[in-house]
Amino acid sequence: MSYFTELAQQYIDGSWRPGRGAWDIIDFNPYNGEKLASITVASADEVDEAYRAAERAQKSWADTNAYTRRLVFERALRLVEERENEISDAIVDELGGTRLKAGFELHLAKEFLRESIQLALRPQGRVIPSPVDGKENRVYRIPVGVVGVISPFNFPFLLSLKSVAPALALGNGVVLKPHQNTPICGGSLVAKIFEDAGLPAGLLNVVITDIAEIGDALLTHPVPKVISFTGSDAVGQHVATVCASQFKHAVLELGGNSALTVLDDADVDYAVDAAVFSRYVHQGQVCMAANRILVDRKVEKEFTEKFVAKVRSLKVGDPRDPSTVIGPVINSTQAEAVSGVVDQALAEGATALLHGKAVGNLVEPSVLTGLPADSPVLRQEIFGPVALLIPFDGDEEAVEVANDTPYGLSGAVHTRDVERGVAFARRIDTGMIHVNDGTVHDEPLVAFGGEKRSGLGRLNGEATVEAFTTQKWISVQHGRSQFPF
Repeated sequence: MSYFTELAQQYIDGSWRPGRGAWDIIDFNPYNGEKLASITVASADEVDEAYRAAERAQKSWADTNAYTRRLVFERALRLVEERENEISDAIVDELGGTRLKAGFELHLAKEFLRESIQLALRPQGRVIPSPVDGKENRVYRIPVGVVGVISPFNFPFLLSLKSVAPALALGNGVVLKPHQNTPICGGSLVAKIFEDAGLPAGLLNVVITDIAEIGDALLTHPVPKVISFTGSDAVGQHVATVCASQFKHAVLELGGNSALTVLDDADVDYAVDAAVFSRYVHQGQVCMAANRILVDRKVEKEFTEKFVAKVRSLKVGDPRDPSTVIGPVINSTQAEAVSGVVDQALAEGATALLHGKAVGNLVEPSVLTGLPADSPVLRQEIFGPVALLIPFDGDEEAVEVANDTPYGLSGAVHTRDVERGVAFARRIDTGMIHVNDGTVHDEPLVAFGGEKRSGLGRLNGEATVEAFTTQKWISVQHGRSQFPF
């Protein structure tokens, strides 16, 4: 089937149908500009219908035996495996992901589906002792009810599944809104996988729409108890504010400005490989990407020469070509923004060791150094193929520089002394950091999330259970209580 022909619709209460909004989202291939699909947006009324459908279906789903629920996720995993080539093609076409990137995204998507199979059986109740004679305290972990999921454009299939699958596995209903640049891979394709896997109608709904049409209806609607949002910190701040005013729990996976630090005893060749991948994977459009490469001056010359040489060798071009490493950024606005960052840095006095040009949405990689310490460029997220090399003298200065950012998502440190690396890592204000590795990692069982403006809450493993369930205390008094009056 052609995903872009068959799935260019809303999916509400088990029905595929056109939206009733006032305008269309046009889905373009960012590499060649080909029109992939035209989708009439969902209206605020359809958002209401989606949430109400999820609310109705959720009650019986939550009462379904967990062993029965998990069969849906086993079938979903098999379907992804069977359709892997077609899904990979869609990722390449809709978001300009290279073949390498598509394989990386699908590998992680399958891992999270495998974890969701187990997650259906994860919630367990507890019996807690009481100081009152004859009292039994039971604490049940139950689904929150309905979860709203808002996913981004950079890893749309993975990052939609990462919230949708666990929320469903734990007994919830879901309404998913994908990014308007990736409505198929991030939205209707996910719905199709679960529909074909036998998920009961109404439990998962996909609304392809935009704030220009529906305002804050996804956030303010009375049905959802949790909103899981992945995207920029600016939008995340708005989501958090609205959710707080509505007494909803927000799980926010936001942007980053990660530092990969190369200490003076690092394996330089290995650190170069890690840094190039960490900065340029998927054109740098990754929240965990290493915006800043911090290098001890004792190894700066060797590292810089080898880093620039490797970056220069990266092939830029058609993402369908298996040898392409850097494909297009998502749209012309992003291409202009990335070029603008480079121009700003150069105007501030930076030196371009490699100055990539932009042709359409293809942005060649840049490597900059010599930025003034007060440059705003050093403290912002750069969602594109631009690396900032920053020299330092000793570990103390490296810690200070790494922490000089409003973000705190990921990071890495390279050293031949593992315990030195761990000691360094513990001092970095970030939710995740990796010793002798890259900055881009995600694993189903390990808590994923950031500090500062990089988000609120965590996902994966027990953190996901905490995010998408709540606790209910039921006490049983055996015998009679004694009351003071």
